[in-house]
Amino acid sequence: MDDKGNILFETKEDSNQRRIREALERNPHERFVFFLRLCEEMQLFNSNEPHPNRLKDNFIVE
Repeated sequence: MDDKGNILFETKEDSNQRRIREALERNPHERFVFFLRLCEEMQLFNSNEPHPNRLKDNFIVE
């Protein structure tokens, strides 16, 4: 999807080039915010099983 929510139809190569170009256009602050939003969106894919690092009592950033 683009910024306006439209679905893009492109080859994998074109998609990869676009994603790299978009990433390089971001300044360091924008990259960090993008990373944090990505981490937040990943929370939607939680499973019912605890993460293996929780069982090992490892440090986890949430």
